[in-house]
Amino acid sequence: MATKTTRTFNYWQVRTIVVTMIGYALFYFVRKNFSIAMPGLTADFGISKVQLGLFLTLNGVIYGLSRFVNGIITDRNSARKVMSIGLFLCAVVNIMFGYSDSIAGWILLMAERMGVELTFTTVLVYFMGIVWVINGYLQGMGVPPCTKTLTQWIPPKELATKMSVWNMSHSIGAGLVFALCGWFIMPHMGVNMSADPETVSSIAANLGLSITDPKVLEFAEHYFAWRWCFIIPAVIALFGAVGLWIMLKDSPSDVGLPEVVGKKKAIVLTPEESAEYKAFVRKKVFGNRLIWTLAITNFFVYVVRFAALDWGPTLLTESKNLSLAMATTFCIVFEFVGGNIGMVVAGWATDHLFKSKAHHTCVFCLIGTMLSIAAFWFIPVTAPWWLLMLPFTFIGFFIYGPQALLGIAAANQATNRAAATANGILGIFGYASTIVSGVGFGFVAQHYGWNAAYITIFVMAILGMLTLLTMWNAKADGYETSAKES
Repeated sequence: MATKTTRTFNYWQVRTIVVTMIGYALFYFVRKNFSIAMPGLTADFGISKVQLGLFLTLNGVIYGLSRFVNGIITDRNSARKVMSIGLFLCAVVNIMFGYSDSIAGWILLMAERMGVELTFTTVLVYFMGIVWVINGYLQGMGVPPCTKTLTQWIPPKELATKMSVWNMSHSIGAGLVFALCGWFIMPHMGVNMSADPETVSSIAANLGLSITDPKVLEFAEHYFAWRWCFIIPAVIALFGAVGLWIMLKDSPSDVGLPEVVGKKKAIVLTPEESAEYKAFVRKKVFGNRLIWTLAITNFFVYVVRFAALDWGPTLLTESKNLSLAMATTFCIVFEFVGGNIGMVVAGWATDHLFKSKAHHTCVFCLIGTMLSIAAFWFIPVTAPWWLLMLPFTFIGFFIYGPQALLGIAAANQATNRAAATANGILGIFGYASTIVSGVGFGFVAQHYGWNAAYITIFVMAILGMLTLLTMWNAKADGYETSAKES
């Protein structure tokens, strides 16, 4: 490239990374807000851990399938359109979730007029579940457009480092929404009902605690604040969707620049072209053992990640006796410090120490994850807060390496022609993990206690490492093989 072209390309590459980072972080605003709202939903309505876990499982399974479906759709359409429309619709359903108690009341009234006997809690749980499943599908319109766009803008040899930087959007989005909801919305946006004995008694019963327990009074102070954990992030996401539509470009050729790998090729022009592409996808994705190995590993990695991310506020308040405010702080540090630094370090190590072999880096990350889980588990609740925070942060540091790199490895193995489809398969396995980390984790915690839950996530980390070791001798990417076969 000429110097001027190089400068122009660098500008657009950086802009694309930043825009997709902000866009995907906003998907987390209208997804991980649920984690902060979970204790409030239990306190206000008595929704059990198993029911909350079922919400997470259904949302996650549908999300995984959606990432696969939308990976195929995105590989054939404009990533900009898919991503911006998806974020807009996620915001809409979050607003509906925020008013779910009011909508459930209206449904209950209509049912009574029709002579159908229902309870408010039943209607509320079903309505929330349906809305959150819809959100799960729409969330699947976030990652595939990013994967497709970034593999168009970043050369394979730079992909691990630069996509690890992009992958910080996960932690940035989760950390910011935890801060927004846990530090600002929950303490300040509730209806102060703490002086109402009936309300306090109801919250105590829902939490299974004494009416004099400090946690009961804490939740009474932000009664119904969970509602704003959905509405306010949704409004922010609406503006973000408009920004994505305006700012994002699909590939270098859209702004008159040359492609980074080969010639941009229309995927469906003639029957012959379509047949060639389908054969390519069958070989490089569906018939590729390495893609399936990465997908299975992704299942185990996501169990560990979601155990800390989705259950973090609940796990920390109940197993380590922290306040909701302190638990929120732990989760923010987990994401911002542990997750972000871990992803960048893992990406740098992949390109500079492991010759772009992301699967090698992931093995060492999972060993670190196992040690960190064990350390956090065995530290007593009486220990100083900083001593508890240290291993919890290191769980984020180590688990976010594989979380970022497995998708990068899949994109490199499938090449940029089928990167979104390959990551769609990883998405199915990653979010099928919510069967374990969602309803399974909730069932284990509710019936067998938190020690059994810690054992579950420790075993998941071991299985992820062992699965990944089966592809230790694999090459860094599939471009060379594809070139020889073409």
